[in-house]
Amino acid sequence: MRFVDRADAGRRLAGRLGHLRAEDPVVLALPRGGVPVAFEVARALGAPLDVIVVRKLGVPFQPELAIGAIGEGGVRVTNEDVIARGGISEEEIRAVEERERADLEQQVERFRRGRPAVNVAGRTVIIVDDGVATGSTAVAACQVARRLGAARVVLAVPVGAPDSVDALRRSCDEVVCLAAPPYFLAVGSWYDDFRHVPDEDVAELLARADAALAATGPGSGRTSRPAGPPGATAGGRDEQVEIPAAAGVVLPGHLVVPPAAPGTVIFVHGSGSSRHSPRNRHVAADLNEAGLGTLLFDLLTPDEELDRANVFDIGTLAGRLIGVTRWLREQPEDLHGAVGYFGASTGAAAALWAAAEPGAQIDAVVSRGGRPDLAGPRLSRVRCPVLLIVGGRDLPVLELNEQAQRELRCENRLAIVPGATHLFEEPGALQTVTRLARDWFAVHFAPPAAG
Repeated sequence: MRFVDRADAGRRLAGRLGHLRAEDPVVLALPRGGVPVAFEVARALGAPLDVIVVRKLGVPFQPELAIGAIGEGGVRVTNEDVIARGGISEEEIRAVEERERADLEQQVERFRRGRPAVNVAGRTVIIVDDGVATGSTAVAACQVARRLGAARVVLAVPVGAPDSVDALRRSCDEVVCLAAPPYFLAVGSWYDDFRHVPDEDVAELLARADAALAATGPGSGRTSRPAGPPGATAGGRDEQVEIPAAAGVVLPGHLVVPPAAPGTVIFVHGSGSSRHSPRNRHVAADLNEAGLGTLLFDLLTPDEELDRANVFDIGTLAGRLIGVTRWLREQPEDLHGAVGYFGASTGAAAALWAAAEPGAQIDAVVSRGGRPDLAGPRLSRVRCPVLLIVGGRDLPVLELNEQAQRELRCENRLAIVPGATHLFEEPGALQTVTRLARDWFAVHFAPPAAG
């Protein structure tokens, strides 16, 4: 079996997936080559289309050997046998993960261009690629989909190496492969047209799939994570914004304020991240559901991010945050409630630095896996309540947070999430972070009780 191109392969593959239509599936494509195939599958099934971006974690001294993979939402899957045989420490794994996660988030931003991820929790997920050679990426995608809450995982490809296809049956509930020729050679050898798929084509196909699904009206099956709670745009705000921060610098952001929100939480991301950070977006969405406003924004311009020194320039980052806070306070009356900061990594130091400024009038700060120690002597000048959240297995950062807590002279608390590592990717860990942050802001955003 040969295919004219990926679109032809997708149409033929869709013909074998009709039995899944009744399950209201979500189609997730492995970029880039899987997207044109998945587009045809999603269109035939009337299903939402999204990408599933995974990155391999390589052994530090032998990168071609995988110790695991990462996906969005702080998901990490690891091969404990390889880790044990190689004597690889958690610190080494975390260093590899941080590099790969920065690349992952940049890819997600290029592909989705601000659109939210499709929520796969409790859904049947069809993972589509243009073919399977070794199958390592497909295995990682199936594992990540499971960790994101998929109820059933189906892998669908036009062509694959027989051994790899058989092995993949252990990683998912069903494999649909149109052809598994014994003399496989390579995926591209089974296509007449196997040209490279640019990022722009991926983004365009995702946008076209969204538009086609929207045209079908209610009941189309799309369950994207909402930017805010139901009704957030009726009496509240949900908009992309441009924020003049300082010295002519304009920073993009996403502002969501539910109706009658008691206050707004400004997210201050850490090094190598952005306003599209899946972990911060997860926390923000849950805060929105609790009735709190959120503002996610980019601390640095794309050119500034190229210089790694900028992400550790806490003074500059804090200055940007102060400018963004000023902009928020200048907005119409519906935003004149309490203001809090949610900082991660180096962003937590910037949040505390800014909160220590005279007249800052910040109502509460939460640090998630942060580096409050980088705020230095300003820690003792912070007057608002501070919650420090650290993973119980993130020992170096835990020690730094304990030292920073001793410097604080305000109301404060150190909350340790048992069993969690730096990125809180363990099951339930990020939910615990969200609950702690939500409760902290809810208490300290509430007006004081009458005398």
